[in-house]
Amino acid sequence: MASPPGKGVLHVEDLRVIFPIKEGIVKAVNGVNFSLKEDSILALVGESGSGKSVTALSILGLLPYPGRVLEGKVLFNGVDLMTLKPEFLRKVRGKEIGIVFQDPMASLNPTLSIGAQVEEVLQAHYDVSRQEARQWAYELLTRMGLPDAARLLNQYTFQLSGGMRQRIMLAIALGLRPKVLIADEPTSNLDTTLQAAMLEQIKILQREHGTAILLITHDMGVVAQMADEVAVMYAGSIVEHSDTKRIFQRPAHPYTWGLLQSLPRLDSIGNRLRALRGRPPDMLNLPDECPFIPRCFKATSQCRMSPKPALLLREEGRKVACFNEISYE
Repeated sequence: MASPPGKGVLHVEDLRVIFPIKEGIVKAVNGVNFSLKEDSILALVGESGSGKSVTALSILGLLPYPGRVLEGKVLFNGVDLMTLKPEFLRKVRGKEIGIVFQDPMASLNPTLSIGAQVEEVLQAHYDVSRQEARQWAYELLTRMGLPDAARLLNQYTFQLSGGMRQRIMLAIALGLRPKVLIADEPTSNLDTTLQAAMLEQIKILQREHGTAILLITHDMGVVAQMADEVAVMYAGSIVEHSDTKRIFQRPAHPYTWGLLQSLPRLDSIGNRLRALRGRPPDMLNLPDECPFIPRCFKATSQCRMSPKPALLLREEGRKVACFNEISYE
Protein backbone atom coordinates (compact mmCIF):
# COMPACT_ATOMS: atom_id res chain seq x y z
CA MET A 1 0.00 0.00 0.00
CA ALA A 2 1.05 3.56 -0.61
CA SER A 3 1.56 6.15 2.08
CA PRO A 4 -1.56 8.04 3.23
CA PRO A 5 -2.96 9.99 0.25
CA GLY A 6 -2.88 13.76 0.10
CA LYS A 7 -5.39 16.35 -1.06
CA GLY A 8 -7.75 15.80 -3.94
CA VAL A 9 -6.35 16.55 -7.39
CA LEU A 10 -9.24 15.29 -9.56
CA HIS A 11 -12.91 15.59 -8.64
CA VAL A 12 -15.74 14.13 -10.71
CA GLU A 13 -19.11 15.62 -9.79
CA ASP A 14 -22.51 14.30 -10.91
CA LEU A 15 -21.17 13.08 -14.26
CA ARG A 16 -23.88 11.89 -16.65
CA VAL A 17 -23.13 10.51 -20.11
CA ILE A 18 -25.58 9.34 -22.76
CA PHE A 19 -25.34 7.63 -26.16
CA PRO A 20 -28.33 8.47 -28.40
CA ILE A 21 -28.86 5.53 -30.75
CA LYS A 22 -31.63 4.35 -33.07
CA GLU A 23 -33.32 2.27 -30.37
CA GLY A 24 -33.27 5.07 -27.78
CA ILE A 25 -30.87 6.67 -25.32
CA VAL A 26 -28.24 4.60 -23.56
CA LYS A 27 -27.63 6.07 -20.10
CA ALA A 28 -24.02 4.97 -19.80
CA VAL A 29 -23.02 7.04 -16.75
CA ASN A 30 -25.61 8.20 -14.24
CA GLY A 31 -24.44 10.71 -11.66
CA VAL A 32 -20.92 9.51 -10.85
CA ASN A 33 -19.07 11.27 -8.02
CA PHE A 34 -15.56 10.57 -6.74
CA SER A 35 -12.33 12.31 -5.78
CA LEU A 36 -8.84 11.13 -6.68
CA LYS A 37 -6.19 12.13 -4.15
CA GLU A 38 -2.54 12.93 -4.72
CA ASP A 39 -0.17 9.99 -4.30
CA SER A 40 -3.03 7.47 -4.23
CA ILE A 41 -4.55 4.73 -6.37
CA LEU A 42 -8.31 4.52 -6.78
CA ALA A 43 -9.58 1.32 -8.40
CA LEU A 44 -12.80 1.56 -10.41
CA VAL A 45 -14.34 -1.91 -10.63
CA GLY A 46 -17.53 -3.52 -11.91
CA GLU A 47 -18.95 -5.72 -14.65
CA SER A 48 -18.39 -5.02 -18.33
CA GLY A 49 -20.81 -2.33 -19.44
CA SER A 50 -21.06 -0.73 -16.00
CA GLY A 51 -19.63 2.58 -17.26
CA LYS A 52 -16.01 2.44 -16.09
CA SER A 53 -14.29 3.13 -19.42
CA VAL A 54 -16.90 5.70 -20.46
CA THR A 55 -16.22 7.57 -17.22
CA ALA A 56 -12.48 7.58 -17.99
CA LEU A 57 -12.96 8.79 -21.58
CA SER A 58 -15.34 11.52 -20.43
CA ILE A 59 -12.72 12.99 -18.11
CA LEU A 60 -10.47 13.86 -21.07
CA GLY A 61 -13.17 14.64 -23.61
CA LEU A 62 -12.48 11.50 -25.64
CA LEU A 63 -15.97 10.06 -25.88
CA PRO A 64 -16.63 8.26 -29.17
CA TYR A 65 -19.57 9.37 -31.32
CA PRO A 66 -22.47 9.61 -30.54
CA GLY A 67 -21.64 9.83 -26.84
CA ARG A 68 -21.93 13.16 -25.05
CA VAL A 69 -21.72 14.48 -21.52
CA LEU A 70 -25.21 15.47 -20.45
CA GLU A 71 -24.09 17.24 -17.29
CA GLY A 72 -21.46 17.19 -14.58
CA LYS A 73 -18.06 18.61 -13.72
CA VAL A 74 -14.51 17.26 -13.87
CA LEU A 75 -12.34 19.48 -11.70
CA PHE A 76 -8.58 19.20 -12.15
CA ASN A 77 -6.61 21.47 -9.84
CA GLY A 78 -9.78 23.57 -9.52
CA VAL A 79 -10.39 23.91 -13.29
CA ASP A 80 -13.47 22.30 -14.84
CA LEU A 81 -12.19 20.31 -17.82
CA MET A 82 -15.72 20.23 -19.24
CA THR A 83 -15.47 23.97 -19.94
CA LEU A 84 -12.05 23.99 -21.65
CA LYS A 85 -11.71 24.61 -25.36
CA PRO A 86 -10.17 21.73 -27.35
CA GLU A 87 -6.80 23.48 -27.79
CA PHE A 88 -6.41 23.92 -24.02
CA LEU A 89 -7.65 20.41 -23.26
CA ARG A 90 -4.99 18.99 -25.58
CA LYS A 91 -2.33 20.58 -23.36
CA VAL A 92 -3.77 18.77 -20.36
CA ARG A 93 -3.93 15.37 -22.07
CA GLY A 94 -0.72 13.42 -21.72
CA LYS A 95 1.43 15.80 -19.71
CA GLU A 96 -1.02 16.62 -16.90
CA ILE A 97 -3.41 13.67 -17.18
CA GLY A 98 -2.10 10.56 -18.91
CA ILE A 99 -4.20 7.66 -20.11
CA VAL A 100 -3.46 4.09 -21.09
CA PHE A 101 -6.29 2.72 -23.21
CA GLN A 102 -7.74 -0.75 -22.98
CA ASP A 103 -7.06 -1.48 -26.68
CA PRO A 104 -3.51 -0.45 -27.65
CA MET A 105 -4.05 -1.59 -31.26
CA ALA A 106 -6.66 1.14 -31.67
CA SER A 107 -4.48 3.72 -29.90
CA LEU A 108 -1.27 3.41 -31.91
CA ASN A 109 -0.97 4.64 -35.49
CA PRO A 110 -0.32 1.70 -37.85
CA THR A 111 1.26 3.96 -40.50
CA LEU A 112 4.02 5.37 -38.26
CA SER A 113 6.95 3.58 -36.67
CA ILE A 114 6.92 3.13 -32.91
CA GLY A 115 9.84 5.53 -32.56
CA ALA A 116 8.07 8.26 -34.54
CA GLN A 117 4.97 7.96 -32.36
CA VAL A 118 6.81 8.08 -29.05
CA GLU A 119 9.02 10.96 -30.22
CA GLU A 120 5.98 12.91 -31.45
CA VAL A 121 4.36 12.77 -28.03
CA LEU A 122 7.53 13.81 -26.23
CA GLN A 123 8.19 16.73 -28.58
CA ALA A 124 4.57 17.89 -28.32
CA HIS A 125 4.93 18.46 -24.58
CA TYR A 126 8.65 19.20 -24.08
CA ASP A 127 11.19 21.42 -25.82
CA VAL A 128 13.56 18.68 -26.96
CA SER A 129 15.27 17.96 -30.27
CA ARG A 130 14.39 14.91 -32.35
CA GLN A 131 17.66 13.28 -31.35
CA GLU A 132 16.97 13.90 -27.66
CA ALA A 133 13.44 12.57 -28.06
CA ARG A 134 14.84 9.46 -29.78
CA GLN A 135 17.19 8.75 -26.89
CA TRP A 136 14.40 9.39 -24.40
CA ALA A 137 12.11 7.00 -26.29
CA TYR A 138 14.84 4.33 -26.23
CA GLU A 139 15.22 4.71 -22.47
CA LEU A 140 11.46 4.50 -21.90
CA LEU A 141 11.07 1.28 -23.89
CA THR A 142 14.10 -0.25 -22.18
CA ARG A 143 12.62 0.63 -18.79
CA MET A 144 9.46 -1.25 -19.77
CA GLY A 145 11.53 -4.40 -20.27
CA LEU A 146 11.06 -4.44 -24.04
CA PRO A 147 13.88 -6.38 -25.76
CA ASP A 148 16.13 -4.71 -28.34
CA ALA A 149 14.53 -1.28 -27.95
CA ALA A 150 16.68 0.24 -30.70
CA ARG A 151 15.23 -2.18 -33.27
CA LEU A 152 11.74 -1.82 -31.84
CA LEU A 153 11.74 1.92 -32.48
CA ASN A 154 11.90 1.22 -36.23
CA GLN A 155 9.09 -1.32 -36.23
CA TYR A 156 5.36 -0.85 -36.77
CA THR A 157 2.34 -1.74 -34.68
CA PHE A 158 1.34 -4.81 -36.73
CA GLN A 159 4.75 -6.36 -36.07
CA LEU A 160 4.26 -6.38 -32.30
CA SER A 161 2.33 -8.57 -29.89
CA GLY A 162 -0.57 -7.20 -27.85
CA GLY A 163 1.56 -7.21 -24.72
CA MET A 164 4.34 -5.23 -26.41
CA ARG A 165 1.86 -2.65 -27.70
CA GLN A 166 0.40 -2.28 -24.21
CA ARG A 167 3.85 -1.71 -22.70
CA ILE A 168 4.61 0.94 -25.34
CA MET A 169 1.40 2.78 -24.42
CA LEU A 170 2.36 2.69 -20.75
CA ALA A 171 5.92 3.80 -21.58
CA ILE A 172 4.52 6.91 -23.30
CA ALA A 173 2.22 7.67 -20.37
CA LEU A 174 4.91 7.17 -17.72
CA GLY A 175 7.49 9.13 -19.69
CA LEU A 176 5.46 12.34 -19.46
CA ARG A 177 5.20 11.97 -15.67
CA PRO A 178 1.60 13.18 -15.42
CA LYS A 179 -0.05 14.33 -12.20
CA VAL A 180 -2.89 11.90 -12.89
CA LEU A 181 -2.72 8.59 -14.76
CA ILE A 182 -5.87 6.84 -15.96
CA ALA A 183 -5.03 3.18 -16.56
CA ASP A 184 -7.85 1.26 -18.29
CA GLU A 185 -7.10 -2.47 -17.93
CA PRO A 186 -3.33 -1.81 -18.28
CA THR A 187 -2.33 -5.46 -17.78
CA SER A 188 -5.11 -7.21 -19.71
CA ASN A 189 -2.81 -8.50 -22.50
CA LEU A 190 0.17 -9.46 -20.36
CA ASP A 191 1.30 -12.72 -18.82
CA THR A 192 1.84 -12.94 -15.07
CA THR A 193 5.53 -11.97 -15.11
CA LEU A 194 5.06 -8.94 -17.35
CA GLN A 195 1.96 -7.94 -15.42
CA ALA A 196 3.98 -7.77 -12.21
CA ALA A 197 6.68 -5.68 -13.90
CA MET A 198 4.09 -3.31 -15.35
CA LEU A 199 2.36 -2.79 -12.03
CA GLU A 200 5.70 -2.12 -10.40
CA GLN A 201 6.39 0.64 -12.95
CA ILE A 202 3.05 2.22 -12.10
CA LYS A 203 3.91 2.08 -8.40
CA ILE A 204 7.30 3.68 -9.08
CA LEU A 205 5.58 6.54 -10.92
CA GLN A 206 3.27 7.04 -7.98
CA ARG A 207 6.06 6.80 -5.41
CA GLU A 208 8.61 9.02 -7.16
CA HIS A 209 6.31 11.70 -8.56
CA GLY A 210 3.22 11.58 -6.33
CA THR A 211 1.06 10.67 -9.31
CA ALA A 212 -2.60 9.98 -8.59
CA ILE A 213 -3.83 6.90 -10.45
CA LEU A 214 -7.32 5.89 -11.53
CA LEU A 215 -7.03 2.15 -12.13
CA ILE A 216 -9.83 0.50 -14.10
CA THR A 217 -9.68 -3.27 -13.88
CA HIS A 218 -11.65 -6.52 -13.64
CA ASP A 219 -8.80 -8.21 -11.74
CA MET A 220 -9.58 -8.05 -8.03
CA GLY A 221 -6.13 -9.48 -7.32
CA VAL A 222 -4.62 -6.37 -8.90
CA VAL A 223 -7.04 -4.24 -6.87
CA ALA A 224 -5.95 -5.88 -3.61
CA GLN A 225 -2.28 -5.43 -4.51
CA MET A 226 -2.40 -1.89 -5.86
CA ALA A 227 -5.35 0.19 -4.69
CA ASP A 228 -5.73 2.47 -1.68
CA GLU A 229 -9.45 2.91 -2.32
CA VAL A 230 -12.08 1.12 -4.39
CA ALA A 231 -15.17 2.52 -6.13
CA VAL A 232 -17.64 -0.16 -7.26
CA MET A 233 -19.79 0.69 -10.31
CA TYR A 234 -23.10 -0.84 -11.35
CA ALA A 235 -25.39 0.37 -14.14
CA GLY A 236 -23.46 3.61 -14.59
CA SER A 237 -23.39 4.59 -10.91
CA ILE A 238 -21.03 4.08 -8.00
CA VAL A 239 -22.75 1.89 -5.41
CA GLU A 240 -19.93 1.64 -2.87
CA HIS A 241 -16.71 3.58 -2.24
CA SER A 242 -14.33 2.69 0.56
CA ASP A 243 -10.74 1.83 1.42
CA THR A 244 -9.51 -1.41 -0.10
CA LYS A 245 -9.17 -3.41 3.12
CA ARG A 246 -12.73 -2.66 4.19
CA ILE A 247 -14.12 -3.51 0.73
CA PHE A 248 -12.54 -6.97 0.82
CA GLN A 249 -13.21 -7.75 4.46
CA ARG A 250 -16.65 -6.19 5.00
CA PRO A 251 -18.42 -5.28 1.73
CA ALA A 252 -21.59 -3.32 2.44
CA HIS A 253 -23.48 -3.28 -0.87
CA PRO A 254 -25.00 -6.61 -2.00
CA TYR A 255 -23.45 -6.16 -5.45
CA THR A 256 -19.96 -5.73 -3.96
CA TRP A 257 -20.54 -8.82 -1.84
CA GLY A 258 -21.65 -10.75 -4.93
CA LEU A 259 -18.56 -9.70 -6.89
CA LEU A 260 -16.25 -10.94 -4.15
CA GLN A 261 -18.17 -14.20 -3.74
CA SER A 262 -17.64 -14.97 -7.43
CA LEU A 263 -13.85 -14.89 -7.05
CA PRO A 264 -11.74 -18.03 -6.43
CA ARG A 265 -10.05 -18.03 -3.01
CA LEU A 266 -7.34 -20.23 -1.52
CA ASP A 267 -9.41 -20.70 1.65
CA SER A 268 -12.42 -21.99 -0.29
CA ILE A 269 -10.89 -24.91 -2.20
CA GLY A 270 -13.57 -27.48 -2.96
CA ASN A 271 -16.42 -25.01 -2.67
CA ARG A 272 -18.39 -23.85 -5.69
CA LEU A 273 -18.04 -20.26 -6.81
CA ARG A 274 -21.19 -18.20 -6.35
CA ALA A 275 -22.16 -16.57 -9.61
CA LEU A 276 -24.25 -13.40 -9.59
CA ARG A 277 -27.74 -14.45 -10.57
CA GLY A 278 -29.63 -12.71 -13.35
CA ARG A 279 -28.29 -10.34 -15.98
CA PRO A 280 -26.96 -6.77 -16.00
CA PRO A 281 -29.70 -4.17 -16.53
CA ASP A 282 -30.76 -2.83 -19.92
CA MET A 283 -29.05 0.57 -20.10
CA LEU A 284 -31.72 1.70 -22.57
CA ASN A 285 -34.48 1.16 -20.01
CA LEU A 286 -33.08 1.82 -16.57
CA PRO A 287 -35.72 1.91 -13.81
CA ASP A 288 -36.21 4.83 -11.46
CA GLU A 289 -35.61 2.40 -8.61
CA CYS A 290 -32.34 0.64 -7.77
CA PRO A 291 -31.29 -1.24 -10.93
CA PHE A 292 -29.82 -4.09 -8.87
CA ILE A 293 -33.20 -5.15 -7.41
CA PRO A 294 -33.78 -8.14 -9.80
CA ARG A 295 -30.44 -9.66 -8.75
CA CYS A 296 -30.38 -8.62 -5.09
CA PHE A 297 -30.91 -11.05 -2.19
CA LYS A 298 -31.45 -8.12 0.21
CA ALA A 299 -34.16 -6.27 -1.73
CA THR A 300 -37.16 -5.12 0.34
CA SER A 301 -40.43 -3.31 -0.34
CA GLN A 302 -38.64 -0.02 0.36
CA CYS A 303 -36.21 -0.77 -2.48
CA ARG A 304 -39.08 -1.51 -4.88
CA MET A 305 -41.14 1.56 -3.97
CA SER A 306 -38.45 4.23 -3.56
CA PRO A 307 -36.24 6.09 -6.07
CA LYS A 308 -32.70 4.79 -6.50
CA PRO A 309 -30.74 5.37 -3.27
CA ALA A 310 -28.05 8.04 -3.30
CA LEU A 311 -24.39 7.37 -2.50
CA LEU A 312 -24.23 8.48 1.14
CA LEU A 313 -21.57 8.44 3.86
CA ARG A 314 -22.38 5.55 6.22
CA GLU A 315 -19.26 5.65 8.34
CA GLU A 316 -15.88 7.32 8.20
CA GLY A 317 -14.26 6.41 4.90
CA ARG A 318 -17.20 4.46 3.43
CA LYS A 319 -20.02 5.55 1.11
CA VAL A 320 -22.84 3.19 0.10
CA ALA A 321 -25.89 3.53 -2.15
CA CYS A 322 -28.27 1.01 -0.58
CA PHE A 323 -31.36 0.97 1.66
CA ASN A 324 -30.58 -2.44 3.11
CA GLU A 325 -26.81 -2.84 3.17
CA ILE A 326 -25.09 -5.91 4.59
CA SER A 327 -24.69 -5.82 8.37
CA TYR A 328 -21.90 -7.58 10.29
CA GLU A 329 -23.27 -7.09 13.80
